[in-house]
Amino acid sequence: MGFSGDIGRAQARAPLRCPRPDIRLALESAHRLDRQAPGLSARQTFSPGQRATVTGLLKLLGVMALLVPELPGLLIMLLVPPVFVAIILFRLFLLAVALRLNREDPQDDGAATPLLPVYTVLVALKDETAVVPQLAQALSALDYPQDRIDLKLLVEEADVRTQTAVRAQSWPNGAELLIVPAGQPQTKPRALNYGLDSARGTYVVVYDAEDRPHPSQLKSAVRAFNAHSTELACVQAPLVGVPAKGGWLARQWAQEYAIQFSLLVPALARLGLPVALGGTSNHFRRTSLVAAGGWDAWNVTEDADLGLRLARLGHRVGAIRSPTLEAPPERGRDWRAQRSRWLKGYMQTWCVLMRGDGEIPGLAPAAFLSVQMTLGAAILSAMVHGPWAVWCAACLCLPGLSLGVFGLSALCLSLFTGVVSASVAPGRWNRHRVFVILTLPLYWPLQTLAMVRALWSLSRTPHYWAKTPHI
Repeated sequence: MGFSGDIGRAQARAPLRCPRPDIRLALESAHRLDRQAPGLSARQTFSPGQRATVTGLLKLLGVMALLVPELPGLLIMLLVPPVFVAIILFRLFLLAVALRLNREDPQDDGAATPLLPVYTVLVALKDETAVVPQLAQALSALDYPQDRIDLKLLVEEADVRTQTAVRAQSWPNGAELLIVPAGQPQTKPRALNYGLDSARGTYVVVYDAEDRPHPSQLKSAVRAFNAHSTELACVQAPLVGVPAKGGWLARQWAQEYAIQFSLLVPALARLGLPVALGGTSNHFRRTSLVAAGGWDAWNVTEDADLGLRLARLGHRVGAIRSPTLEAPPERGRDWRAQRSRWLKGYMQTWCVLMRGDGEIPGLAPAAFLSVQMTLGAAILSAMVHGPWAVWCAACLCLPGLSLGVFGLSALCLSLFTGVVSASVAPGRWNRHRVFVILTLPLYWPLQTLAMVRALWSLSRTPHYWAKTPHI
């Protein structure tokens, strides 16, 4: 699968500019948000207040469990069913909204071309020599005036091989290779902040090295921004997983993306609810992005964190239809490393959201509940899937054990919701898709394996960025 465009057209290219690295700016990129609003940064996982609250609750539960041994089981029976039902019903509600949107909303690619301002494109690269040629081809194919693309290619100082690969390619006129000086934390958001400081565009988009954005995506984003007030600070393009080898794990990953970015994100955006952004193909008004403090260099899912911070500041996130193609991880160890980073970042983001220290307003009640039903549910389900699968298997194999009425109902409802979500997601129907849908219950417990690694990493190396290799 790919996009057609003017990829092969010959264009005169100006030499790739490479300004001198700025150590002061690199330091500012790492610490800007942490210094301006430390309560909004994940540099510290738990605030002192959160530590005290968690410690107090654990002590209270321990004392109550000693006095009333039946209490933990009773609390589980009282709390788990309504939470589970609420999460399932909210997911089904979002799916219904998404299906209605798909029937009502026309494609935006054929609309009239708006006035096109300068557009900054930020691409952070680390150990990406293999995909640099594809990236150059994809960005050169963008249907946007080349002289209005402000391209910043951000490469770590020690990554000489990627720097060499970047210099060997042809890029749109005015492109810059920005060498990010060594420093901590060595994360993608730190590099993005470094590029944002010299951005000239009215709008800013983030792409990953392996991305293949639709040629019309920048124009689609401009049309979306022009159609709304400045309250719309960001629009998310759908991310489409295209497995290179067609392995089972990669197909499951691609199916997740189809559900998340083609169904759930557009539904949340239409309802005006907070959106935990994807790590790529999110387009920003530069003024809104700068006013929000840019990206948190200490959060390993800076995208999700920024989406929720924009909501707290009163901004909205929209969705457009022009997709970006991505290659899912094919190998189990690559999937596990990426997923554990995501889950670690989700926990960092959730902890920041729950501080409520008054630096910026909290979310409105409906928005707050929506985050708990999406981001909170993703964290909770990753913790529960593995033990729940083991318990279900034990009940099926061992005499004397039973799921009970609630357990059996929960199992059926989970399977129903998963199958419905995967079935209504966009994509071609074939035997591979049917097999992926039928084997969903085997994929879910893998989340728990990633969560174990995420919890360990959060406690030992909270800001370590597990890099996903692209071949």
